[in-house]
Amino acid sequence: MLTEPPAPTWWKANRHKVFGATGLLIGYLIGTHLAGAPEQQPAPPRPGHSTPTPGEHSTHTAHGLAA
Repeated sequence: MLTEPPAPTWWKANRHKVFGATGLLIGYLIGTHLAGAPEQQPAPPRPGHSTPTPGEHSTHTAHGLAA
């Protein structure tokens, strides 16, 4: 006499749906959080180390050029 195998558990019958829905949810969360990240703005220029003080003037000359 043949007997019917036991019915599959809920997990065995629906695990592909659970994994599919979980994968779509994770993909949606990654896509919405990474796609809208603004580009990083460059840092504003910083002053040089030899900033002249008031009353001082720069005496830069052209190197190698005759005046």
